[in-house]
Amino acid sequence: MRVWTSWRLAAASLAIAVLLPPGYAQTTDAKVPRTADGKPDLNGIWQAMNTANWDLQAHGSAPGPVTSLGAIGAIPPGQSVVEGGAIPYLPAAAAQQKKNNEHRWTDDPEIKCYLPGVPRATYQPYPFQIIQGSNTILLTYAFAGAVRTVRIGKVEAVPNDSWMGWSIGHWDGDTLVIDVTSFNDQTWFDRAGDFHSDALHVVERYTPDGRNIINYEATIEDPKVFSRPWKISMPLYRHVEKGAHLMEFQCIPYAEDVVYGHLEHRKGDSK
Repeated sequence: MRVWTSWRLAAASLAIAVLLPPGYAQTTDAKVPRTADGKPDLNGIWQAMNTANWDLQAHGSAPGPVTSLGAIGAIPPGQSVVEGGAIPYLPAAAAQQKKNNEHRWTDDPEIKCYLPGVPRATYQPYPFQIIQGSNTILLTYAFAGAVRTVRIGKVEAVPNDSWMGWSIGHWDGDTLVIDVTSFNDQTWFDRAGDFHSDALHVVERYTPDGRNIINYEATIEDPKVFSRPWKISMPLYRHVEKGAHLMEFQCIPYAEDVVYGHLEHRKGDSK
């Protein structure tokens, strides 16, 4: 097989570009669909296509928790989705992150089927659905039946801290902005042990790029853990296959032994 050098590839690309008619790159996806009230229509099933759930920062491949399974469960390599490349931990928090990473195969809340939190729910390797109304937007996720209700421009009293936080949204032009507060400290950002406290504040931005892509950004602030706010970004892709629909991943039955196994009476224990 002939090996093409970089200049041959460049020449071929230029030739193709010259031969194609003007406007060829403007596909039917270039136009953003609209709802009846003129807002971008984000309704649909979306999914991130990256390895951020393994590690938000750049990482190489690594073995999984069960070496006898070979490549199954191994960590795939991935590029950083963090602006600037690194998460700005405070010194004590950096030490805690390192400890989390050392115990990631037992301590990651995902193992226990806890609700994934924000923004992790967005880039887990499962789809999620946006159901868009004029006053509220529902985001429902495959993993663990997680659900978020985004109240558009309506500030209400927060009932309590939770895994998925409290979401208030507004439109900034064609961008849906969601301000999320009132988290507990029971979720991680990824399987690498990146974490937060109950002071977490996340501002998400969903900007459509044509019909089938959303540019997603999340600015993360937590003065107990990080030295400054930091941001992640990634594209989200619409599922366009025929009959696409969200299927629930009810993982609780698979996590019962992990979560409750220590409560079982073992042979010889008193009843």
